[in-house]
Amino acid sequence: MLRHLFLLLIAVMLVGCKADDWRTADISDKLPSLDFELVDENGRTVTEQDYAGKPAVVFFGYTHCPDVCPTTLARLMQITRQLDASDREAFRVLFVSVDPKRDTPQTLTTYTNAFGPQFIGLTGDKEQLDDVTNRFRVSYSYGEPDADGNYDVSHAAAVIAFDARGNAQFLTRDSDPVEAVKADLEHLIDASRG
Repeated sequence: MLRHLFLLLIAVMLVGCKADDWRTADISDKLPSLDFELVDENGRTVTEQDYAGKPAVVFFGYTHCPDVCPTTLARLMQITRQLDASDREAFRVLFVSVDPKRDTPQTLTTYTNAFGPQFIGLTGDKEQLDDVTNRFRVSYSYGEPDADGNYDVSHAAAVIAFDARGNAQFLTRDSDPVEAVKADLEHLIDASRG
């Protein structure tokens, strides 16, 4: 009797749970699906179809970034390392550089390799970058070059997660607890295995 009551209680609790309740910001109805034409680390033109079938998180930045980019990518690396091996292999981190002048394919390869094999660098010309950033409501702008030609790039710090079909699911910020991001990423990966 007690066992049946316990099972009934669990069933009632699960009825109220949606499969896509995220611990971070749910953006499933707010952003369009993944769609881009960019250049990868090998200098090849790629689209979202080249990464279809696996969930992906997308972060816009640049390799010369002094703080936000390395911190965000290191945080994603830390979370990735906490996943079991099959989960680590089941998703990608697409790092989209909005600084194509300095971020050549070779520069992107060196940069993303420091974070792990799931990290893939992408960039494009201004038109390609504007297409993808406008699509996801991400802004970026260039600062004035100093005497040595160095400049900063202002950019968003959010990470956007997409399911294996390229549908936007959740958005994370540095203020989100690591445990919440990890749980959402695991849920995203599990859901992709259907």
